[in-house]
Amino acid sequence: MSIVENKRKFLKEGTKTLDKIVDSLENLPVLKVEDLSKEDTAVIVIDMINGFAKEGALASNRVEGIIPYLVEKLSLFEGYNKVFFADEHNEKSIEFGNYPAHCLKGSKESEVIEELQPFVKDLGEVIPKNSTNGFVTKGFAEWLGKHPKIRNFVIFGDCTDLCVLQFSLTLKAYLNEWDTIGHVIVPVKGVETFHLDATNHHAELMNVFAFYNMRANGIDLAGDIR
Repeated sequence: MSIVENKRKFLKEGTKTLDKIVDSLENLPVLKVEDLSKEDTAVIVIDMINGFAKEGALASNRVEGIIPYLVEKLSLFEGYNKVFFADEHNEKSIEFGNYPAHCLKGSKESEVIEELQPFVKDLGEVIPKNSTNGFVTKGFAEWLGKHPKIRNFVIFGDCTDLCVLQFSLTLKAYLNEWDTIGHVIVPVKGVETFHLDATNHHAELMNVFAFYNMRANGIDLAGDIR
């Protein structure tokens, strides 16, 4: 019997399950920077650019809202290697078949936000991407090749259920494929997604679904960083 055919039962049981998932996300462990060495840890910042945080068709005030937290927490990672993914498209990008035109190459939208520029200068590398998954870029493959000792990845940015989720899952699968002991870590306060009623994209719900998916696939969630 399909979900539509048994809607009432689905909603009742689904609500109970959702409550359990939300409860499981309470009291997450605190990530201690002192436990992560500079030699084997990198910080990954996904799409904290003007086109998602400040201006353009896909800008979100929810994404803008995590900027102060990112500034505070990235300051704890001084001297750590960092990657900043930045959406960058040409005018004929295939992705525009799914999303409004955004973050065109050479535009201000595709630039890392001003507040995070000091961290780009601290062992940071900006890697442009033409899809929602930064892992598949040539730039990141090259970066991995230049940093073979990195085993721990701390991930910030947006959107939780799209670019952050896809990158995190692919990175974890990559480590598993090569039996590499490492950690993909997502601080839940350091990622965010947009809210859009027109497409039933409920931000809080999408965050919960994404966190559940991450943890089910071996990604470490952190309640905060100190």
